[in-house]
Amino acid sequence: MKIYPVIMAGGSGTRFWPLSRKSRPKQFLALAGDGPLLASTIGRLPPLAKPKETYVVCGPQHAAAARRMVPSLPKENFIVEPCARNTAPCVGLAALHVAAKDPKGVIAMLPADHHIARPDAFRDALSAAAQLAEAGSIATIGIHPSRPETGYGYLKLGPRLAARAKGKARFQAHKVERFVEKPDVVTAARYLADGNYLWNSGIFVFRADVILEEIARAMPVLREQLEVIRASLGTPAYAKTLKRVFPDCPSISIDYGVMEKSHRIAVVPAEFGWSDVGSFAALSDVREQDHLGNVAEGDAMVIDGRNNVVLATKARPVAVIGLEDVIVVDAGDAILVCRRDRAQDVRKAVEELGRRGREELL
Repeated sequence: MKIYPVIMAGGSGTRFWPLSRKSRPKQFLALAGDGPLLASTIGRLPPLAKPKETYVVCGPQHAAAARRMVPSLPKENFIVEPCARNTAPCVGLAALHVAAKDPKGVIAMLPADHHIARPDAFRDALSAAAQLAEAGSIATIGIHPSRPETGYGYLKLGPRLAARAKGKARFQAHKVERFVEKPDVVTAARYLADGNYLWNSGIFVFRADVILEEIARAMPVLREQLEVIRASLGTPAYAKTLKRVFPDCPSISIDYGVMEKSHRIAVVPAEFGWSDVGSFAALSDVREQDHLGNVAEGDAMVIDGRNNVVLATKARPVAVIGLEDVIVVDAGDAILVCRRDRAQDVRKAVEELGRRGREELL
């Protein structure tokens, strides 16, 4: 079975300002290791998938940088969206490209900005999901929850299925009974105790023809727009057609637009050290901490403090004294200071800078 990974690299990552900017989004940052998240995402795929069968979807402002970052991919494997329209149009456009090469090709849609600590276990789970997809299911990978997390969506498990990664460990798959929105802390604690809920990783695996069928059923307007684009594939009219049609596609996530309406969803429960690295607060999960739970990098000092994230440049020291649960980030031209429990609100600083016309900092 041949797997075609498609890496979704179109996000802006405003929760990582001031490190992330329009020209340098989250997936281009080395948040969880020495290399950018995008390069790490592609680097963990072999030998399950080959570079010549791997695609990256990104915007025009990031295409050149993405190509430089992952030179192993053929130039034609970079699918450039004229504008951001969320993940449903992104998935549909990618499926057109794969279907043109292999109509029943198995696509693995992968976010570009996640961290995975155990790539071998990840590939095993992806292989199991691909086997379900080959048989006609839309498979996702669910993460066993380790805490009552309120920042993730959940999947409620339905009846059991069977799946096995070829030559690897056995996985017990399930139908997905329903998708669940991000819960409050009491509900999240109940999900954890129940044992029948998994974190939604945002990783989906399906055949190209199957996802296009599901888009046609759930989103007929998008289906018509994709058909116009499909007719131009491989012709000189493609770029002009894409630029004309794609901006009018409905801006909606694949979860809301298709997955929550489909009866084909199956899930492979797995554990492979997954983090969506959703905010600066998550860096404690993927970076080294001291004995008091502090993450301090660059010329950063934490004195008499606990559970802080302090990121400094090498150009000037940053000292945090006697504080707990704060985030301090010095990007050279801008500084962020916030409580750790407000890490999701960093985007509000980006919005305020936009209102003030400070484009040079965005």
